[in-house]
Amino acid sequence: MDNSKILWVDDEIDLLKPHVMFLQSKGYEVLTATNGSDALDLIKENDVEIVFLDENMPGLSGLETLSEIKIIRRELPVVMITKSEEEHIMEDAIGSKIADYLIKPVNPNQILLSLKKILDKKRIIGEKVTSAYQREFGKIGMTLSDRLSHEEWSDVYKKLVHWEMELAQSNTGGMEDILLMQKSDANNLFGRFVENNYKNWLNGKDPNPPLLSHTLFRNKVAPKIRTDKALFMVVIDNLRFDQWRVLESKLNTTFKTEEEGLYYSILPTATHFSRNAIFAGLMPSEIQKRFPKLWVGEEDEGGKNMHEEELLGEQLKRLGKNIKFSYHKITNMAAGKRLVDQMNGLAQNSLNVIVYNFVDMLSHARTDMEVIRELADDEAAYRSLTASWFEHSPLNEIFDKIAEMGCEAVITTDHGTIRVKEPSKVVGDRETTTNLRYKQGRNLRYEGRDVYEISDPAEVFLPKINISTRYIFAKESKFFAYPNNYNYYVNFYRNTFQHGGISLEEMLIPVIHLTPR
Repeated sequence: MDNSKILWVDDEIDLLKPHVMFLQSKGYEVLTATNGSDALDLIKENDVEIVFLDENMPGLSGLETLSEIKIIRRELPVVMITKSEEEHIMEDAIGSKIADYLIKPVNPNQILLSLKKILDKKRIIGEKVTSAYQREFGKIGMTLSDRLSHEEWSDVYKKLVHWEMELAQSNTGGMEDILLMQKSDANNLFGRFVENNYKNWLNGKDPNPPLLSHTLFRNKVAPKIRTDKALFMVVIDNLRFDQWRVLESKLNTTFKTEEEGLYYSILPTATHFSRNAIFAGLMPSEIQKRFPKLWVGEEDEGGKNMHEEELLGEQLKRLGKNIKFSYHKITNMAAGKRLVDQMNGLAQNSLNVIVYNFVDMLSHARTDMEVIRELADDEAAYRSLTASWFEHSPLNEIFDKIAEMGCEAVITTDHGTIRVKEPSKVVGDRETTTNLRYKQGRNLRYEGRDVYEISDPAEVFLPKINISTRYIFAKESKFFAYPNNYNYYVNFYRNTFQHGGISLEEMLIPVIHLTPR
């Protein structure tokens, strides 16, 4: 039984008494009014949850009453009921943000259905989503017990993200906790999978390796380059697959989106390794060897991604693409607005690359700024903040311009990010790198079960400072903490979003093909 309070406004309300009694028998409390003025008074005095409003009344008309209701309580759902089927009345009502529209004569079941759609929709969807995930939970669990290929891991991660977003939207409480446990189990197994296969992917020992950072451009961007129409490649730094999902809904009005699948970021899943690999089409040690002036090592001063344009130019030459291209890196709103103003001129190029750094800055700000931590205190809030930023950002305007010009685009990223939860103690010398999800150094001591260790960087095409250099990568949701000031360090970084290690969130990342509608 429901005890929601309904207001029904109709100048012939006495004729609707059977309908009112029907709703009361279903447990609803029904208030009635015969005119708009009385209805407004009742809304001010009562906690009404929905209004059924006759469109054709003496005095204040239905549409006039609707306008006044929205001033008093903007979010109060209103169902317009009318004898008229005239299109302009429907459009006026819809434009005033009604919740539903019914044509007289209405029967009790129509009213009940409208109530269920509006008042009970969230509860009904929540129950259905919970039930559906409960069925899917066992299937995913069975899948995880198999020996999965890299394609199957992509499918598993897509399913986990789907259910995570569905459960968060339906606010089902306990089931979200169960999904997080299943996601944790999946990350545990994924870490072992990467440990067992990563070297084979890079060294030609796997006949079917996944698409990786250094093969992404050659396989997913270069084939789409034309001489008669500009192609845009937009790299949104640090964009997870779930964050792409919320951006997708914003772009669907102007573009048809075709998922090219998820690709695997190389290790470390950190910008100066993965993004340099994307633009060079080479692994980091190969960049260092071929273009020593374009590779800035961990031990070197200065920005680590300062030569992406030159690396891209070299890759285009190797691929036989003698084309005109542009490269823009956007790190603040002013630069984004300047690029919006330049968009029409970019139509003359065959390829335009835009690197947009906001999401990466958001994840770092969340670590450093308390206000951002509070705004994005969980995965759903982090997605919501990303969506809100995008909607009001120059990047949204950039995509509108791309669509207006009739151009295609490829959206991708360099790596994702994971919310870290458990510290793992590590000890290193003064030259050890500071990243929380991977370490590069000589004298490293650590918890072996928490890491994937690379004792010979050459095996995975990573640079080394000296003969003793090794790398370790944190698995699951671990983060590295030094014994000195351990408690302060752990409390500061726990539940922050980090990257560099091995997880589904960091390694499995989107590449999307957009065509204008």
